[in-house]
Amino acid sequence: MSETVVSVKNLNKSFKGFQALEDVSFTVFKNDVFGFLGPNGAGKSTSLRCMLSLITPDSGEIEIFGQSLHKNRHEVLSNIGSIIEKPDFYKYLSAYKNLEIMARISGKKVSKSEIEDIIQFVGLEGREKSKFKTFSHGMKQRLGIAQALMHGPDLIILDEPTTGLDPQGIVDIRELIQKLSKEQGKTVILSSHQLSEIEMIANRLVIINKGKSIIEGNVDELLNSSQMIVKFIVDDPNNFVKLLEKEFSDITGLSIKGNEIEFEVARQLIPLINSFMVKMKLNISAIEQKRKLEDYFIKMVQN
Repeated sequence: MSETVVSVKNLNKSFKGFQALEDVSFTVFKNDVFGFLGPNGAGKSTSLRCMLSLITPDSGEIEIFGQSLHKNRHEVLSNIGSIIEKPDFYKYLSAYKNLEIMARISGKKVSKSEIEDIIQFVGLEGREKSKFKTFSHGMKQRLGIAQALMHGPDLIILDEPTTGLDPQGIVDIRELIQKLSKEQGKTVILSSHQLSEIEMIANRLVIINKGKSIIEGNVDELLNSSQMIVKFIVDDPNNFVKLLEKEFSDITGLSIKGNEIEFEVARQLIPLINSFMVKMKLNISAIEQKRKLEDYFIKMVQN
């Protein structure tokens, strides 16, 4: 059985009458890259801030490393590294000097070679003497992750780490997060509003919307890549549906809206259905397909 690193149960938080969190619950296991997925304003950052004791929840339980955060705050937080919002450093000091200062603040003795190893790990070797103000946004994010690693924590919390990055920067940060899990054995909690980003990097996730946790589980199982929602746009929808139901029994959730027919079906059947309808001389003007979780996520965040 997997070891539980984070257990959040029935978390509630309000600000001046606004309910930011309502009974949020989720579990993170050791070595997870855990996706915290939801649209902007869903309550992701509020949840993470509660986990870091930056704000106090109104009610609910937070256990990290098997200990109550409320009762063992200092001990728990000493084993967590995080980036909430954008990382910030002394602008006129070098990357190395900034990390050296952060190491002193953490209270842990960190040797010169350990700092150099971390700089190399995050891909900033050769720029350790450069001033922070000269860094690109992606380099600042890397330095932020380096700072989060300075005291050797087992849990890393990253709040929207790829926001504002160009495509290459996103790939670089994604690879760095995967290295944290695979090479250093860290447990990572990663918040994002982009399903595609979570899909590519996380092994487990929770979807949060309007302050509520909606669904949690393994990414592969939730995405269920073999089962798709497909939409055909045709000239003769009634005849299409008649032939579809006669020839293909493995479809569910059939609906008709004008010339659009939508249903769930195994991915491998989609080209067969298309070929059959063409053979039957039906005019198909468009085919759209999406994963079930993608449709579910879109519906949930639009409600």
